[in-house]
Amino acid sequence: MTWLYTTGVVVIVLLGAAIFIGNGVVYLTLLVGFAAVAIHDILQSKRAILRNFPVLGHMRYWMEQIGPELRQYWVASDKEEQPFNRSERTWIYATAKGQNNFFGFGTTEMVYGAGYPIIKNAVFPYQEDKAFHPQGDPSAIPCAKVMGAAHKRKRPWRPSSVVNVSGMSFGALGSHALSAINIGAKTAGAYHDTGEGGLSPYHLLGADVVWQIGTGYFGARGPDGKFSLEVVAEKCRANPQIRAIGVKLSQGAKPGKGGVLPAAKVVPEVAATRGVPVGKDVLSPNAHTEFSDVDGMIDFIERIAEATGLPVGIKAAIGETDTWELLAKRMRERGQGPDFIQVDGKEGGTGAAPLTYADHVALPFKIGFARVYQIFQKQGVSRGIVWIGSGKLGFPDRAVLGMAMGCDMIAMAREVMMATGCIQSLQCHTGHCPTGVATMDAWLQRGLVIDDKAVRVGKFIQGLRKEILALSHTAGYEHPDQFNARDIELSTGINKFSTLREVMGYEPDPTEFVSMQLLTPV
Repeated sequence: MTWLYTTGVVVIVLLGAAIFIGNGVVYLTLLVGFAAVAIHDILQSKRAILRNFPVLGHMRYWMEQIGPELRQYWVASDKEEQPFNRSERTWIYATAKGQNNFFGFGTTEMVYGAGYPIIKNAVFPYQEDKAFHPQGDPSAIPCAKVMGAAHKRKRPWRPSSVVNVSGMSFGALGSHALSAINIGAKTAGAYHDTGEGGLSPYHLLGADVVWQIGTGYFGARGPDGKFSLEVVAEKCRANPQIRAIGVKLSQGAKPGKGGVLPAAKVVPEVAATRGVPVGKDVLSPNAHTEFSDVDGMIDFIERIAEATGLPVGIKAAIGETDTWELLAKRMRERGQGPDFIQVDGKEGGTGAAPLTYADHVALPFKIGFARVYQIFQKQGVSRGIVWIGSGKLGFPDRAVLGMAMGCDMIAMAREVMMATGCIQSLQCHTGHCPTGVATMDAWLQRGLVIDDKAVRVGKFIQGLRKEILALSHTAGYEHPDQFNARDIELSTGINKFSTLREVMGYEPDPTEFVSMQLLTPV
């Protein structure tokens, strides 16, 4: 469709020139241009509208192309759009810019609508003037757990932020966007997950890193193209900012479906990062080749942990639960397994996915997390795991709800993309992202100024944490890890609210948190 844009620009420029100059030559050139387009339209055989309505028919395609933008700004109401409505985007943009992110004249939500959450405030809130701020940052919220401590890893780690950046690969996102995100995460003390595309130079600009290893083992391959433990160990030694490794089983947008990075996006830098040929489609298998059952996966995790000394975890969207039952059982019996589990709701998804997968495969976050967490809780192994939630949790109320369910941290992707400049144009899968975020196009990336967007990413993470901390204080707590399933109520019918415990059927493990002052770096 690029030629359509080009044609439109040329026609508009010529028309403007004709009107401004009033020159007969320009009018003639414009006429010739229209005639050429008309002849092309009549002779082409792929589009009936253009054959029947030459020149004029292009308006239909132009309007179709800008349809999302028209609906976004002029048609849809503030609460209507998906996946993020205008009010949500406005809050993200204002927070990222350090502007006033308050809203006036009361809520516009349907507070009696089914599933509507209420965070219960305490009669006597935690006094903010008594709060201790680690590193002097009024938004700082270190993780209450130490990742890898339960399995005695050589290099255990306490993440310094309960709000972090979820996996987004180099290639799916451009170098400018990833650079801004990594620098912003460093400023805010958050970690940055690499996504399955491998460890790129743009993930190594200062933030703590969780290196994600997916089914394609990109960046973790040996000369034979297969997974290489030696390559992984060497990269971890060479890059001490890698603090943990995540084995991706599946993701919210397309669980059980291999990813595709189109050839046009596989530029030399991306190819070098992934260890693949330049200019060819990159296909991720839908399953791992290093293991195919629970014990094999535990063995794989332990091999990586032993070779690197790092905590190793898994990320997955939730469907069937028999395998999770077996994993929890084998972890109890073996005393081994993942140090963290990131549960990704089907609401998540930054890249391209088949519509059926995006709409109908895997469970939404609250259902999927509740089912899996209870399985590990019943086996007595949930306390040794750092639980991470993802899937549209990058808002204060949703983050608090996740932590009340048992999450120790939350990870977010699209919210960070919006802090980097994304306007939800829904062009991620095309490579034509207008703000230069989800594209490898050099011209489009030029519009994304790294230093400016890095500041916004840092402010957004800090602003989100600050509101999470404020909500904690409102509920009478010093740390959000103290939230429990009785602190949240959900609307379950007309004039009826039930606690999260009643709705989900469980209470998360008692918090390990004692005091902010005791959450020292590890």
